[in-house]
Amino acid sequence: MKQKVPVSTIMTKNVVKLNLSDDLTKAEMLFKKHHIRHIPVVYSNKIVGMLSYTDLLRISFADAIDDEEDVDTTVYNMFTVEQVMAKKLVSIAPDATIKEAAQILSTKEFHALPVCEGDLLVGIVTTTDLIKYLIDQY
Repeated sequence: MKQKVPVSTIMTKNVVKLNLSDDLTKAEMLFKKHHIRHIPVVYSNKIVGMLSYTDLLRISFADAIDDEEDVDTTVYNMFTVEQVMAKKLVSIAPDATIKEAAQILSTKEFHALPVCEGDLLVGIVTTTDLIKYLIDQY
């Protein structure tokens, strides 16, 4: 297996993002449209939080509703993105190694790491990205 490969080689660079002012209905639409489970929340391109599909499911019954149907937005209107998102973030630099990302994700209770240069979001790496990388090694 290759050593010291930077996380920038496996991260998603064209990141689906939410703005702090977006609502949870938009968040749900983005999760379903892009088939993703984590969306960084930005304010002026600086990362301020991370919203997971699990966070959204905790406040709704979205998983019980057919994807074709409109979700009752009443529950979503009771909360803001800022209230639901994770605010205490762990991020990683693009030149950090894939091994470092794997070590962080293997010891924490989350499955996505924002990749940042300072406060500026430049990508996202997930446990799925790590598994795909591992599969490619064999």
